[in-house]
Amino acid sequence: MILEVDELYTAYGLSQILFGVSLQVGKGECVALLGRNGVGKTTTLRSIMGLTAPTKGRVRYNGVDITGRPAYQVAKLGLGFVPEERRIFPDLTVRQNLEVARKNAATPHAKAWTVEAVFETFPALAALTDRKGGYLSGGEQQMLTIGRTLMGNPDLLLLDEPSEGLAPIIVRDLGRQIGALKAQGLTILLCEQNAKFATRLSDRAYVLEKGHVRFAGSIDELHANDDVRRQYLGL
Repeated sequence: MILEVDELYTAYGLSQILFGVSLQVGKGECVALLGRNGVGKTTTLRSIMGLTAPTKGRVRYNGVDITGRPAYQVAKLGLGFVPEERRIFPDLTVRQNLEVARKNAATPHAKAWTVEAVFETFPALAALTDRKGGYLSGGEQQMLTIGRTLMGNPDLLLLDEPSEGLAPIIVRDLGRQIGALKAQGLTILLCEQNAKFATRLSDRAYVLEKGHVRFAGSIDELHANDDVRRQYLGL
């Protein structure tokens, strides 16, 4: 397994958010982390990435314990985080937003991402190369945020609610692009409220509710479990 999360507990001050969350992601998989708003999905990703220190539990990446390490150290090991808020640089152009994130691949001999490779994956960005980030639509900003993270050459991509606030046609295009990244061999942990979007892309799923894992299994097993889908996903 490329990522192993074991019995993770995380709190913000006196507010306990995660209660023993455990999950695994195998190399080349797309694994969905599902649940309604406020159940702890983003906190799980932040705890993995080192942006919020867990109070208990372990996170291992390629067998190395990275629990509580600063985010910049975690990123150097090959994890890339795409935040829900996108956080692009509004006064930089599309190309500049991408170039500022360029770094060498974490894995020796791995093919490094370039601006041109990002444009091939997200063709809409190629026509906007000189447009400032602040003038992009929500969908364009989401593509740019993912592209900027790819410029860091991650082996594991943590995607936080990529479909949030986007029009259905943009969500469909984004799904194809994320699917293309998976087809290239990139490992993905996809955090989503939109279960239909996420399950079309994923091999397995974990369902969170109030900081607890309530389901873990294949996408076929999730589709067959009417109780979980109705109670925790509203499907």
